[in-house]
Order: sequence, then C-alpha cells, then structure tokens
Amino acid sequence: MWRRLSALLPAEDAQDVMDCWNIGEQEGGLQLLVSALQKHQVAIDETTRVEIAVVCETWGMWPVPLESLPRPDSGDGSHSTLRLVEDDATAPLPGTTVGLHDRLLVIPWIGCTECGRTLARAHTREPWGDLSYVPEHYVVLDSDPDVAAPHVFAPEGVQEALAALRTSCERPQHGQVREPTP
Repeated sequence: MWRRLSALLPAEDAQDVMDCWNIGEQEGGLQLLVSALQKHQVAIDETTRVEIAVVCETWGMWPVPLESLPRPDSGDGSHSTLRLVEDDATAPLPGTTVGLHDRLLVIPWIGCTECGRTLARAHTREPWGDLSYVPEHYVVLDSDPDVAAPHVFAPEGVQEALAALRTSCERPQHGQVREPTP
C-alpha cells in the first residue's frame, strides 16, 4: 500500500515517503505523505482517504487532517464505496448493543456505500467523560442487525477489520442472491 500511496506524489516526494518506510520511520513517512498531498493539492478519492486513515490509525497517528485534502471532481469517473463517517453524523452505540462491555462506546468510523455496513471503533468511556485515545476493539456492523451479528476485532486488527468491511459486499445481502460475474 505504501508504494501505491506514495505514487500519488511527484517523484521526489514519493521517494522521501518510501525512504521513511524503508528505514522504519512510518510515522514520518505518513506525515510527509499527508503534507505533500496537501502541498501539491493532490485530489484523492474516498477509498484512498480511508486507506490513509487506517494506516495512520495502525501507526498511532490518528486523527490526521484528511478532510483538508482535495477530492476529485464528481464527474471524473471514480467510484468509491468506502467513506469516512463524519464525527457528528451518527450517534455512538453502547458497547452492550454489539456484545461488548458496557464501559465501551462504539463509534462509527468507515461506512460502505454499497452494502451499508460500518467499521466502528469501540472506545472506553473514561470516568471524566472523554473516550480513550486507542480503541479496545474494531467492530464491523451490518446496517440491519437482524441480518448479521457484529464482527469484533482485536485492538491490533484494524487492517483485518477493513478487509472484512471490504469483502462484506461480496457476500449476498439478506434476501438477495448474487449472480457470479462473468
């Protein structure tokens, strides 16, 4: 993924990002990537924005100001099925609604526009009211809780959770039969 993301940049900046990766400075590489995308006003689609967010989360660099990155024109032919959920777009769910501890709040994070499923982060509700910085779990939620049980992932399972969200569209939805594509 690093090569593909760095390829969005001019050659010199792309090389700087890859150099950071090669020497184990992932955080520095991510900072360079995001700042170079902003500097060069590189338009990125929503799926790429999600991938950058997940890589940043993996390396403990969340939140990153991805909303300030330019988006492609709507008529450019790109189609993104994944979208970052705006912080105030949906209400958090109590952890008990997805089979987790009652001290957790489940915050929607990434949505799939095709199947309606959501990747959420389960954070501890701290005694002073804030949420923990690092999620305790990642949860893939179905848009209809009667269709599929939530799929819970460990704190280090963000990449697996994203993969599960992506592949969820490949499974038939409730009442549907997917025809094989030729």
